[in-house]
Amino acid sequence: MSAQSHEPSIGELMAASVPMARTLNLQYLETTPERAVVALPDQSEYNNHVGGPHAGAMFTLAESASGAIVLAAFADQLSRAVPLPVHAEVRYKKLAKGDLTATAELGRPVADVLAELDGGERPEFPVAVAVTRADGAVTSEMTVVWTLRPND
Repeated sequence: MSAQSHEPSIGELMAASVPMARTLNLQYLETTPERAVVALPDQSEYNNHVGGPHAGAMFTLAESASGAIVLAAFADQLSRAVPLPVHAEVRYKKLAKGDLTATAELGRPVADVLAELDGGERPEFPVAVAVTRADGAVTSEMTVVWTLRPND
């Protein structure tokens, strides 16, 4: 009998390469080029003064979801370009309590981003992330602008 090789999932890659994701026990529920869903379990050691997840933990959750979709969408480009966040903006909307889930979506078609990369440019593209409580209320929204920096 031969051993089956195991291709690591995006969640496994993120947990292996981003120690903060492991520290917060982030759970990668869905990672496709169309959507990434990442969960932050309620953990009292990461709470703030009002008993909900600290803003830093929420930021890490949302940024991790954005990174997961970028990896899923552009994994086949990693030999020629490295994905990097350029800037992020977060808007806190409602009190966050309990388990949280971040859902990320690409703001530009993959083909458009790749066309710029193929043209010798360093493309930038937004990723929109919504963080929700278990009751479905949106607690925060983040936009992360990413780039694919060509390898020299």
